[in-house]
Amino acid sequence: MPQTETPGTETAPRSRLRWWTELPLILLVYGCYSAGRLLARGDVHSAVDHGLAILRVEKALHLNAEHPLNRLFTREAWLGVPADFWYASLHYLVTPAILIWLFRARGRHYRAARTWLMTSTFIGLIGFTLLPTCPPRLLSAGHGFVDTMAQYSDYGWWAGEASAPRGMGGMTNQYAAMPSLHVGWALWCGVMLWRHGGTRLTKVLGVAYPLLTTLVVMGTANHYFLDAVAGAAVMGVGFLLAPRVMRAADLVRARLVRRTAPAAAGTGSPIVSAGCQTSPGERIPRQRESRLDAGAGPDASPSDAGEGAPASAR
Repeated sequence: MPQTETPGTETAPRSRLRWWTELPLILLVYGCYSAGRLLARGDVHSAVDHGLAILRVEKALHLNAEHPLNRLFTREAWLGVPADFWYASLHYLVTPAILIWLFRARGRHYRAARTWLMTSTFIGLIGFTLLPTCPPRLLSAGHGFVDTMAQYSDYGWWAGEASAPRGMGGMTNQYAAMPSLHVGWALWCGVMLWRHGGTRLTKVLGVAYPLLTTLVVMGTANHYFLDAVAGAAVMGVGFLLAPRVMRAADLVRARLVRRTAPAAAGTGSPIVSAGCQTSPGERIPRQRESRLDAGAGPDASPSDAGEGAPASAR
């Protein structure tokens, strides 16, 4: 026997997300990310001081993964060149590819995943603004770091100004090292592959991609180890805030719908009432009037005149 829903308990289906609304939203967020990097250049001396402070903290904690990795990538071109390509391009390719895959194949999880990524990205922008940080590669040579992007610039499209194409280095903020969104986005990609991939290969890639990205950002001297830790922490905060962001978006959408509902409700079919209104005791317009007219005949009974009609004398 088919089951039917109890009246009044039906839930309105959530409107399906469309690519022509999602794409502008994602481009808007990325545009804000790029603009935020440009606006948050900060003072160079402050950025250098922040970078050196991170090095002092790492030394106090006996953390020194950047120097050996950077020396290895500088000495071995077969590691340094692929690492530079990895740093310069994969976050532009892998992250959008996983978003598209989720949208097409895992639509039930897409909205939560997209909101998590965007919320974390905005938190990262706050970090760039409040804490401009000089990456290891831009510190003076006495600190022992080599800029592999500059060393291997003949192999790629970049020059000595991060991963920007030659001649476009002025359009980037080279002091946006804290937190590392390279690592943060890679962690997001890894979680998506692990949770929604469904195969052993995707789970392996889900673990390998963020770990290798962390090694790459340190080996190329673009980030400190604590930058990578901060990137993971930003994703954790974004994960916790994403449900609240979705609820807030739903509330805003519901209010907009309620504002437009009265206008839509007023445009009914003109056949229903044709300007007539019912009065007490009537189920349809002019019911009382029609009954009074019918009761005017000589054989009409008092009950036909409707409720409230005066009783005739006997």
